[in-house]
Order: sequence, then C-alpha cells, then structure tokens
Amino acid sequence: MNGKPRAKGRVLRACRSVHGWLGALVLPWVIVIGATGLYLNHSKAVLPLFGPQAFSESGFEAERPAAPITRERARALAESVWPEDPIRKISEKDYHGRPSFYVEKRRGKVILSIPTGHYYLKTRYTRRTFSPQGQLLHSKTYWGTIFKDLHRSGWLGWGLGTWPADLVSIAMVVFGLTGSMMWWVPRTRRFLRKRQAPGNGR
Repeated sequence: MNGKPRAKGRVLRACRSVHGWLGALVLPWVIVIGATGLYLNHSKAVLPLFGPQAFSESGFEAERPAAPITRERARALAESVWPEDPIRKISEKDYHGRPSFYVEKRRGKVILSIPTGHYYLKTRYTRRTFSPQGQLLHSKTYWGTIFKDLHRSGWLGWGLGTWPADLVSIAMVVFGLTGSMMWWVPRTRRFLRKRQAPGNGR
C-alpha cells in the first residue's frame, strides 16, 4: 500500500535535484538569451547604451601614400598581421567608397585603401582603422553581430556550431518539465487525499 507514495516521493526528490542543478547550470545562458532577445526586439534602444561608435573618414582623402598601393604591398601588410594564418584570397573592390585590396585570412580581413594607404583589420566582431603609418585611429565593435551570435549559438564564434545553444535548449525543456512535476505532484496528492478522506464523495 505504501509502495506508490514512496515511489512518488523518490521521483519528486529526483525532480528537485535535477531541477536545482539544471537551474544553476543554465542560469548564465538564460540571462544571455534574455538580454540578447531584448536587443533583437529593441536594437535601436539597446545599442546606444554601448556608446557612440561613429568615426569620420572625411580627412582621409587629403592624405596620399608615399608609394603606390599595389597588390604586393597588400600581401606584405597582410603577412605581418596574424602571421600564423595563411592568405586565402586577395581581391579588389570598394570599401567605404574607395577602391581597396581585400586580403582574406582565417581570422578576418585586411583591407588596404588604394588612394589613401589607410588600412582596416576586420573580424566578425571588430574593426580597427589604421593610418598609413600604422597608427590606430579608431576601433569599432559590432555589438549587433555579437548579440545575434550569442542568441543563436550560445557562444561567440561558430567553432562549436550550435551545440552550446542546443544543449541549453534541452536543459531548459527538462528544467521546465521537472518544475512542472514539482508543482503538480504535491497538489495532486493533496487533492486525492481530500477526495479519499472519510465523509467526502457523498
């Protein structure tokens, strides 16, 4: 007669244990998903909180490189940046309205402006602007891309694919199911006890 209540008690204790551990493990991702979801719905209101990132390049046109900008100079510049990464591709196209050499590497792109000699180091999440002499002029963080990647993959970079987000999603489903069990089981017990109590049912 007492076997079923004891079994239910063990199930409820197991649910509490799983629920507690999952709550502790997924809490950081729950916060990240909530914060990045807020950005996705209200990006115009959220991005200004990270400060202005505008930068004027109007003065660039007044400067001219000491020597012509060639594909070889673009290659040499790229080889000095992230030297452990081989060059994948060199192409020529406009960037910010100026013809430029694009040198693609695993970690990002080196973009060299042909008319001015300024260059950019651009990754998925950042862009740094340099003078022809190599002085850092401006840094920009692509917060929108960071928030989108965190929301979709649960991690920065796609080296792990969507596995972190998938595991967190499964954990959140189990977290919800165990929470439901913890809410329903005691209430169901009390309801059944009341129905089975002497004097009830007639």
